[in-house]
Amino acid sequence: QVQLVESGGGLVQAGGSLRLSCATSRSIFSFNTMGWYRQAPGKQRELVANIISGGSTYYADSVKGRFTISRDNARNTVYLQMNSLKPEDTAVYYCNVLILPNYYWGQGTQVTVSS
Repeated sequence: QVQLVESGGGLVQAGGSLRLSCATSRSIFSFNTMGWYRQAPGKQRELVANIISGGSTYYADSVKGRFTISRDNARNTVYLQMNSLKPEDTAVYYCNVLILPNYYWGQGTQVTVSS
């Protein structure tokens, strides 16, 4: 079992920045992937960004150049730096890890971007 605790969400104006954090209860070296998903009202949950165990990263086209995913191995924490935020980034953001064959999810943190 893995516990994931997200923090850092909030209300920000368009063009602003937020940094999300996801603290994990296990060493991140045990994870096959670590990432962030988001779900806006009335929409499906979508992958925003992730890191695979070798260090390669993936970003959704909608956030490329604005969001950066990173990890702190010593703190067993993954981050999502979000810059140039847009109203369409408003959603609940969920931390996710994969330890084959199971996915684990955090409780979610609300990000609201006002225009």
